[in-house]
Amino acid sequence: MTTIIAEAGVNHNGDKALAFALVDAAHEAGADIVKFQTFKAKNLVTSSAAQAEYQTRNTGKLESQFSMLSRLELSYETHRELIAYCRKLGIEFLSTAFDSESLHFLVDELGLSRLKIPSGELTNAPLVLEHAKTGCDLIVSTGMATLEEIEHALGVISFGYLGLESEPCEGLFIEAFRSKEGQALLKERVTLLHCTTDYPASLSDINLNAMDAMSGHFKLPVGYSDHSAGIVVSIAAAAKGALLIEKHFTLDCGMEGPDHKASLEPHQLKALVRAVRDVELALGDGCKVPRPSEIKNRNVARKSLVAAKDIEVGELFTSNNLEVKRPGSGMEPSKYWYMLGRKATKAFSEGEEIIE
Repeated sequence: MTTIIAEAGVNHNGDKALAFALVDAAHEAGADIVKFQTFKAKNLVTSSAAQAEYQTRNTGKLESQFSMLSRLELSYETHRELIAYCRKLGIEFLSTAFDSESLHFLVDELGLSRLKIPSGELTNAPLVLEHAKTGCDLIVSTGMATLEEIEHALGVISFGYLGLESEPCEGLFIEAFRSKEGQALLKERVTLLHCTTDYPASLSDINLNAMDAMSGHFKLPVGYSDHSAGIVVSIAAAAKGALLIEKHFTLDCGMEGPDHKASLEPHQLKALVRAVRDVELALGDGCKVPRPSEIKNRNVARKSLVAAKDIEVGELFTSNNLEVKRPGSGMEPSKYWYMLGRKATKAFSEGEEIIE
């Protein structure tokens, strides 16, 4: 079954009431998980760090990342209230930690057992290692990354999972990644997400087939973090076998903020969940056998050997007196050559099915 993460992210605009409304919307849409972002702006960016081009474009405001992110923080107390509310509703609470302090808050105080490493932190080996040392299951997003960068991050993760006391270094990361124990832990605890880091991402840059490359190269579960407009690409990812799909959503795409314009509104999120569940149903079990609904149509759609004209007892079957027509309740047409030259053991009227 495909796990669907409704990515609230920072679409609460720093407003507690809006954050709770996003949880309600995710739950009503049928998502499995609602995900936020946990950070302290002072720990995440320098005071002069510039916005990404898409952030300036989507907000219509040129300012520093620090100024923008400071308005988008959620207090730790709000986090506590949100996770309690999610448990009450029966939807999993998840959040991405962008700094060490936030990570330990999520694990040590909120008790999360699953964490998300965002694309932008994939090469942040110290923070990746801290994630792995928690022992939590990890969802690892790979936007902007090469296979080599992903492998390096997985080496760091396997080193952390193994609990090695040695001083971290490149050689030990490689050794941990290649070890039987490290590979077993990665397969047990890590899901990779293909992602295109742009908001919204253009269809020509999506490259969904990279999911196959990642799956084949790393032999790990693979999903998709969707930054495209609409729901089509997420549905396609589900059809390709994505085990997890993450999609940004908002209450209103017209709201001010960096991610609203690249997000789904609640009715679209609901449509996405419904479509993915339909795709799952349609994918089936993969066994190529007639489905129950097909059985009743076999005799109608298939054909049988029938008498092309009256045939007497003892008469030889020939290409002149045998033909193939519907229905398919008689002898299969594949027996045509077997029957040629054999004697009829009974008489057949023209159009009668050959049953010997």
